[in-house]
Amino acid sequence: MLTVAPGCELDVERGPDWLLVRVRSLDQDGPDPIPLADELWLLMERHFAHRLVLELDQVPTLSRHVLGELVRLHQRICERGGVMRLCGLSPRNQRVLRACRLDDRLTPFESREDAVMSSGIFRRPR
Repeated sequence: MLTVAPGCELDVERGPDWLLVRVRSLDQDGPDPIPLADELWLLMERHFAHRLVLELDQVPTLSRHVLGELVRLHQRICERGGVMRLCGLSPRNQRVLRACRLDDRLTPFESREDAVMSSGIFRRPR
């Protein structure tokens, strides 16, 4: 387990062509917001990775701040030709993504295997 900031613990694995990160703990109520996008970007740079699967099954609720960080990270990765996939979101967090109209950019996958194996070339009708 890797603590990247107070209140933010991650499990990190390196797979073929992917960096696999499970968010174990994410304190969204602390006085200082966790710079999740910056921390994950630094982690990707350290591993020379441009593809990220982010497992969020341990995150009970996606806050506005965390959603903003995910969008920022996704944009940064895409601008550099990389790929970011989310998996393990609870039904509640999937509804949050849909309500914010982010589910087309931050497409949720059921499992890490689905996220890695998907071609990513699809669009769901609205």
